[in-house]
Amino acid sequence: MKYLCILGLIFFTLPIQANASDSLLILHEQEPFVRINKADFSMPIIGYPFIDTDEFIHLTEELDKHVRQPAVDAKIDDTGKIIPESAGVELNKDRFEEEFYSFFHKGNLSTIHLPVRRIYPRVDSELLANIRTKLIGHYVTYFNSRNKQRSHNISLAAEAINNHVVFPGETFSFNQTVGMRTKEKGYLPAPIIVRGELSEGIGGGICQVSSTLFNAVDRSGLQIVKRYSHSKRVPYVPPGRDATVSWYGPDFSFKNIYNQPILIRTQAKSGMMAVMMFSSDDINVQPRQIPSMGDFR
Repeated sequence: MKYLCILGLIFFTLPIQANASDSLLILHEQEPFVRINKADFSMPIIGYPFIDTDEFIHLTEELDKHVRQPAVDAKIDDTGKIIPESAGVELNKDRFEEEFYSFFHKGNLSTIHLPVRRIYPRVDSELLANIRTKLIGHYVTYFNSRNKQRSHNISLAAEAINNHVVFPGETFSFNQTVGMRTKEKGYLPAPIIVRGELSEGIGGGICQVSSTLFNAVDRSGLQIVKRYSHSKRVPYVPPGRDATVSWYGPDFSFKNIYNQPILIRTQAKSGMMAVMMFSSDDINVQPRQIPSMGDFR
């Protein structure tokens, strides 16, 4: 953009003697962050300067990008200990807009402190402690731990949904929660089923995670929103009990119809994939009877 290159202007030293009506120095954490010029945001119409909204929106997006720190939810570690949440930070866009407009139209500001606000996590320690108390459903499947690529993919996907909380009335999407299965995210090539045929693809093994989750969810009495079966029988669940997923294709999703949040806990190691569904003691569960793999051996 013509007015700045923000990536190269973070925490640099600027002279403060510039004309206050023509430029604005933005400070962040008491340090000079960037100086902007009024002319770079001016769009004269019939001789009167209007704010170029495209330039202003781009500025706010760049500022937010560099100050934003996402909030982190509380979680339970492998030992059962609750790791506390931490708040995040983002640009207070409403406050910044007010101060920028005051600078542009009134010229009575020459320096401002970049306004930020806290972002609070969805899940805090208190909530997590309350909804880890009652097991409402679980399911276990098994895999060949000697297949390192497939085992690795299963562990990655299991970790992506571990500690996820689904609030009352909320719909959980496997694809949206796990995200794209790519090499950049660490997924490895492993066997997958495509149109009924076994082939090699990035992220092979993910469907065992979604299928294990589906059975735990179904056993918990939750509402299944989307679920698709493979075109070919899979060995880790009984016939018709699988849930195939693909980033550009099928998804598995369910809705929390209860009045309490649901906590998903997963574990994938030593050839075992387990999903456990927890909630608070106040939940009134209506479980379903579903077959386990042992019933078909």
